[in-house]
Amino acid sequence: MHKLSRILALGAFFVALAVALAACGGNSIPGNAVAKVGGDAITKDTFNHWMKVAAISSAGSATTGASAASTAVPDAPNFTQCIAEKKKSAPAPAKGQPKPTDASFKTQCSQEYDSLKQQVMQFLISSQWIQGEAAAQKVSVSDADVEKQFETTKKQSFPKEADFQKFLKTSGMTLSDIKYRVKLDALSNALRKKITAGKDKVSSQQISAYYDKNKARFSQPERRDLRIVLTKTAAQANQAKAALQSGQSWKAVAKRYSIDQASKNQGGVLLAVAKGQQEKALDTAVFAAKKGGLHGPVKTQFGFYIFTVTKITPASQQSLQAATTTIKQLLASQNQQSALDAFVKDFQKKWKDKTDCRKDYLTQDCKNAPKTKTTTAGATAPSGSATTP
Repeated sequence: MHKLSRILALGAFFVALAVALAACGGNSIPGNAVAKVGGDAITKDTFNHWMKVAAISSAGSATTGASAASTAVPDAPNFTQCIAEKKKSAPAPAKGQPKPTDASFKTQCSQEYDSLKQQVMQFLISSQWIQGEAAAQKVSVSDADVEKQFETTKKQSFPKEADFQKFLKTSGMTLSDIKYRVKLDALSNALRKKITAGKDKVSSQQISAYYDKNKARFSQPERRDLRIVLTKTAAQANQAKAALQSGQSWKAVAKRYSIDQASKNQGGVLLAVAKGQQEKALDTAVFAAKKGGLHGPVKTQFGFYIFTVTKITPASQQSLQAATTTIKQLLASQNQQSALDAFVKDFQKKWKDKTDCRKDYLTQDCKNAPKTKTTTAGATAPSGSATTP
């Protein structure tokens, strides 16, 4: 062989060898796994188990007693069994309508499988993230704490032991599964507590500055209690007014003349009206009137009003002292949420960069997921149950 040819051949060999070694290296996904988060693999057995749980949950079998077939995980990729089951249970098409095809049933099966797969992968990945972050932050929960929380939750959800045992049989979950979810919740809460520790401190200067900037939030406008009668015509309004002036009660006059059903049923009473709440002409007349007088008719787009002001509650301004507790709680909550938002942003990026998924199991939580356009949304603290099947 020509010397140059041998060199080129050796070069190609070493390139191929490097690629093969990289595929088998420390960052590769083990053959029995669907994903790897840091140094921890999510096995196919674990994925398949939670797929069964998710299928049962999706079908609602825990409460409705769904059949085994309806709770089976769609048999990807051909979906032969799923198609057969759908054909068997599909209602007869309406007269003149074609029967659904195998292709349409396969599309349904595929969509159901993908939905379950996304739920389960999101749950399994986020579970690894939470446990990994808890270890990094030196946050832990004891087995005793998990057991205590489990017993509390169990008693709340299943007062009778027989009901819990029935749930175990129909949910697809084992006792270990349930305690695992309890542990994730406990770790998530412990992380939240650590992240927000000390973030609820608010100074008197911050409280005062917020109050000065938002005084309107701590004020109440003037309010007026009214008696009203609404009629279709000015003549009817004048008749109602004359009846009141002759000594008839508001209750009797409203019942006879008013077309406003809500106030009519209350004897014409309309309570705590603030400026700007009523139609403009009536609003102007009401807040220009003195207490006790009989006014109107006032023409509006709804008809003609006569009214009297029965009570005036002056505008008021809550003092800084009175508002301090409310402001302190609000600012403390905002500080804690800001701390959580900042943490979650870093948390998601950190752990996504540590997450590799097998091609057929990709989600947006995987580092190797296809790039997609994202929209900004309010961050939430990591949770062990939010994405649970």
